[in-house]
Amino acid sequence: MPEDTKKILKDFIRDSFLPFAEENPFEDEDSFMEKGMINSTGVLELLQFIEETFEITVEDEEVIPDNLDSLNKLVSFVERKTNA
Repeated sequence: MPEDTKKILKDFIRDSFLPFAEENPFEDEDSFMEKGMINSTGVLELLQFIEETFEITVEDEEVIPDNLDSLNKLVSFVERKTNA
């Protein structure tokens, strides 16, 4: 998986949702919902960010935990969309 995609997403999540956390506040496989990192409004911010940054369109049926609920899942989803 390209590290630049992962870094871009991790930096956005850390800066947007955990601005006062330590340098590495979550692991790549941690559930954003279970950890209380991102709420429903945050999901909308995240979707807007990935659509604008990676120039993709996220369909309503793609807004599911399997695509969005951890850094690893998010990176895989973005890569699938950008390579489609």
